[in-house]
Amino acid sequence: MAESRAPVHVTGEVVATKRIGGYRHLTLTAPGVPESFRAGNFVAVTVEGHVARRALWVHRVRASSAFGPTLDVVVETRGSGTAWLAAQPVGARVTITGPLGRPFALPKDPVSCLLVGEGYAAAPLFPLAERLRERGCQVSLLVSAPDEAHLLSALEARRSARSVTVLTADGSVGQRGTVADHVDDLLVRSNADVVYAAGPTAVIRAAAAAAERAGAWSQVAVEVPTPCGTGLCHGCPLPVVGEDGVDRVIRACTEGPVVRGDRVRWEAM
Repeated sequence: MAESRAPVHVTGEVVATKRIGGYRHLTLTAPGVPESFRAGNFVAVTVEGHVARRALWVHRVRASSAFGPTLDVVVETRGSGTAWLAAQPVGARVTITGPLGRPFALPKDPVSCLLVGEGYAAAPLFPLAERLRERGCQVSLLVSAPDEAHLLSALEARRSARSVTVLTADGSVGQRGTVADHVDDLLVRSNADVVYAAGPTAVIRAAAAAAERAGAWSQVAVEVPTPCGTGLCHGCPLPVVGEDGVDRVIRACTEGPVVRGDRVRWEAM
């Protein structure tokens, strides 16, 4: 599994903020974080009035801009912490730790890859698609959401992959249905050797199961609450089967969030 570099703890700045559908997209400066980022890493942001930090997937990294290297994150308001973060204006200072966690491992040779993501949690698949294309891999992308407002970057997806499938549960855009309804067919059509997935547990479990049925290798970015993001609090247990076949619990924020799909003990999630 790929390793990320040592994280840094820095004060960054909000340099752009934009509402797109059901999400708030923030562009942040965070000296040292974009330079060390690998697809699948996340960052933890300190939230005013809260002990636990908010873990955010990195959607895009820009190596150069008018503000120097920046990173984009996607925020869905779910409580007071994310509401505070989404409300931060341009110029606001924020405390950021990152990059955190194990990123996606990249194939050594050009292979066919299927990327499966739902909602804002599909964010890490976009920088992953760029890295895979740089390595000569054929990339197919499936992006899904309950409805159009929560579909992440469908237009950008078409620039990131050879083929794109858009699903919404209510049929408001793209095909109607869920990942579980379509992923087996997409695996056959893409002839994928590797499946990468990010999203709610039901989505990544369906992708991992489809990969196993097809004889493909899978990696999933698991999303569980990560109060500290650095492994100190042990507050993000992830049940897995070790390489030795023994059941164990790892910390999602350090030994994850990216793990092999066939190693997750899904029934214990």
